[in-house]
Amino acid sequence: MQAVRERAHIEDVVGEHVTLKSAGVGSMKGLCPFHDEHSPSFHVRPQVGLWHCFGCGEGGDVISFVQKIDGLQFSDAVEYLAGRVGLQLRYEEGGAPRPGDEPGRRQRLLEAHRAAATYFAEQLATPAGATARAFLAERGFDRGAAEQFGVGYAPQGWDSLLRHLRGRGFTEAELVATGLLSQKSGGGVYDRFRGRLVWPIREVTGDTVGFGARKLFDEDQGPKYLNTPETALYKKSQVLYGIDLAKREIARAKQVVVVEGYTDVMAMHLSGVGTAVATCGTAFGPDHARIVRRLVGDAGSSGGVQLASGASVGGEIIFTFDGDAAGQKAALRAFGEDQSFSAQTFVAVERSGMDPCELRQAQGPDAVRALVAGRAPLFEFVIRSTLAAYDLATAEGRVGALRAAAPVVAGIRDTALRPEYTRLLAGWLGMDQASVRSAVSGAGRTAGARRPDDATGAARRNDSGPGDSRRPGQGAPASLPIDRMPLPDARDPVARTERTALEVVLQLPALVPAEFDNLGDDAFSAPAYRAVHEAIRAAGGLQGARQELAAAGDRGSAAWVARVHEEAASPVAGLVTELAVAPLPEDRAEALPDYVRGVVLAILEIGFTRHIADLRGRLQRMDGVADPGGYQALFTELIALENRRRTQRDSA
Repeated sequence: MQAVRERAHIEDVVGEHVTLKSAGVGSMKGLCPFHDEHSPSFHVRPQVGLWHCFGCGEGGDVISFVQKIDGLQFSDAVEYLAGRVGLQLRYEEGGAPRPGDEPGRRQRLLEAHRAAATYFAEQLATPAGATARAFLAERGFDRGAAEQFGVGYAPQGWDSLLRHLRGRGFTEAELVATGLLSQKSGGGVYDRFRGRLVWPIREVTGDTVGFGARKLFDEDQGPKYLNTPETALYKKSQVLYGIDLAKREIARAKQVVVVEGYTDVMAMHLSGVGTAVATCGTAFGPDHARIVRRLVGDAGSSGGVQLASGASVGGEIIFTFDGDAAGQKAALRAFGEDQSFSAQTFVAVERSGMDPCELRQAQGPDAVRALVAGRAPLFEFVIRSTLAAYDLATAEGRVGALRAAAPVVAGIRDTALRPEYTRLLAGWLGMDQASVRSAVSGAGRTAGARRPDDATGAARRNDSGPGDSRRPGQGAPASLPIDRMPLPDARDPVARTERTALEVVLQLPALVPAEFDNLGDDAFSAPAYRAVHEAIRAAGGLQGARQELAAAGDRGSAAWVARVHEEAASPVAGLVTELAVAPLPEDRAEALPDYVRGVVLAILEIGFTRHIADLRGRLQRMDGVADPGGYQALFTELIALENRRRTQRDSA
């Protein structure tokens, strides 16, 4: 397992799901993939191979991240990472598990998908794939485009893929589990995709987890588009077609363009819009929103969009819809998801009704790029679409339109945007602002009465947002793991110093002065921090840390933290991870040695002061006449301790 942790670099694995940015020397941060937040509280420290979210309290190593992000068992996560870095695993009791055994099941299913994708791509070039090639050519896609997107062809036979994959060592049970085969009602199996153009659907990691297929022949009685059914790998509400190709451009451009079909994604990318993705047979939902937000990044990041209110947001989510009624309905549905985003959301509608693929064919790549550039804010689109159903030339029409549009404006959660759209609505209706403002307020009160828990819901949604005043480590959200010990108030300067001292010892042991090992078991006043200090001492203190650094080289920091983690009692194991990942207040490399020394000396001085106060109290309570010898000994100890504190201050 240690080899997997060392070879599978945590920043690379996490970076495929979260846009990470520098957070100081040796630290990176991004939006947590495990809870909704608007300000980044998810930190990764590559040197120690750990991650921790200061918003929800989750944390761990690269294996636990893969387990949680993909919902895998420990063994499956280890197998995935081992395969990723080219490590051959050895199993107990002589050899690898049999195909289909639970420990390697996910890897086997992924291998079956890879083999199927290769087979389909090869079939596209055969004489039998002529109809499929013609379909692509008619839409402006050549062989290079097909290869870029992995497009293939599923032959018309009932068992072509079955025979091919069976020859590669896959069992029928495995292939049924992938969704590549369907079962007959009377028994037996057959290829799910037959006589169809096929697109591989990949996760953000690039692993193929399913397929989408378009029928080509009139005798095919199935639906126009057929996708992989829900399987252990494929959850349609959690995948976006093209995300593997678009992820880097999304992170760079701070933009996601959501289109409606596979050919639309192809047309967008080939026209220079490399941020396009599509849902797979389902509406854009909350799980899709979470994927998108993680890749776009946090609010306030560079490249953000400036709103009319002057507020900055982290990027753009652009939905493209057909200009017909169905497209407008899709936009209205997206409105329900919009407020899950920290980025501003737009709609790009081609008024003549062409989708991006048709637009590219008819007018070329420039027209596709212009479609995206001409986007309109989603709120504006929804409100104007609502008004379009009324005759605004009549008083009755304007009143009806106001009644219909007021709840839309009232539903805008951004308190800075709501007054702005109230003003715009008044202008579009040609009504005075006071009347419109009153209608919007009334609609808001009515909506609140229907949803009495909305305020608490909003509080839950915003508990890690821009207005959250908590500092990392301060307080404990309700979702924190139950084995966490309560932490002291981070506003307490002594507790804050104790915490920082432990952070530098775990993260930068090579810079920590030797005096740290002189600290006694009472050096830390907070019980949680005292327990971590005990684990550090049990791991050998600075001497143990330097042994790991000397033995493991670049991986020494990770080995040192692992050693402390091993010694930590169960309730503080999570705290060790948190402290090892926490960003340090000092992020200048050249200033770190002095900073670390200053923190450790501060802990020593706090200990001296605490001990001096204790001695002075004992002297005040002691009768010097009755016990002159004891009094003198205590007084001498006090003087010596004060001299040590003075010497330390002079050397700081």
